[in-house]
Amino acid sequence: MSAGGRSRKKGHDEEHDSSERWAVSYGDMMTVLCALFIVLYAMSAVDQEKFEQLSQSLAVGFGQPAPVIINGSSGALTGLDSFEIAPDFASVATDDELTDDGETTAAQTGERSRLEAAREYEQLADIQLRLAQRLAEEGLESHVTFKIDARGLVVGLVGSNVFFAADDAALTGVATRVIDAMSGPLREQSRALSIEGHANVLPSSRYATNWELSSARATQVLRRFVEDGGLDPQRIGATGYGDARPQRDDMSNAALEANRRVDIVVQSHVSEEARALLPQIAEAIDTGEITADELHQQIEAARTTEGGTL
Repeated sequence: MSAGGRSRKKGHDEEHDSSERWAVSYGDMMTVLCALFIVLYAMSAVDQEKFEQLSQSLAVGFGQPAPVIINGSSGALTGLDSFEIAPDFASVATDDELTDDGETTAAQTGERSRLEAAREYEQLADIQLRLAQRLAEEGLESHVTFKIDARGLVVGLVGSNVFFAADDAALTGVATRVIDAMSGPLREQSRALSIEGHANVLPSSRYATNWELSSARATQVLRRFVEDGGLDPQRIGATGYGDARPQRDDMSNAALEANRRVDIVVQSHVSEEARALLPQIAEAIDTGEITADELHQQIEAARTTEGGTL
């Protein structure tokens, strides 16, 4: 009997030990919940550095490799090899630069640049026409040259004795009449103007260098435009190039006079790609390959046709 009693007592002890195993699982669950709440609290804080430190310490504590944190991301990346991330700007395109398949085509970009250049050429040619008409009214059209290039409309005041005496920046009477005649049409348009002074290679005896001489000539033209012609000083500037940009490289009298000049540039404000096409259009007009009327007709056709080609 006593032996049987001992046997029952032993069985009772084993059953009691089995019934308390839930405490181990409960403790593990509470540990995980505690860790979860700590992580949630750390993620709600604004201190990024402390969050990274906590994330790494928890990972090490649970026997996992430290995660890789990318600043500005919303989480951690694990199990990834290190590599450099950089934006590919070459693949960025606006909606109107995409085909039906979503791919940019060089043809579309070229068509837009040609249309932009054609419109710009027409506007610059209109300014040239108004300037020429005004000069013709004063009988001064023969003293000025016109050219449309990648910079815009270039009005040349050739610096022979008509505009500037040799080694001198003073405006002659003809020069002031030409500038005054052009002031009206230039005042009516809103483009920026660049007054560019030049000198020939002969050394100056009145100025320290030809840089000062060319700058003085450009400044005199600018002052006449602003002080007497009423042009907005905020959209006009003067630059001296000395003898660094000659029109002709020889030493003849004609070359020396041609290089003693001031250019008035009505600046183009279209894209660089369109500006590069302006000389081509000007050459086509000059050689008769296309007329101004035909160019205008193509512009109008492109305006009414989606993706029209010039």
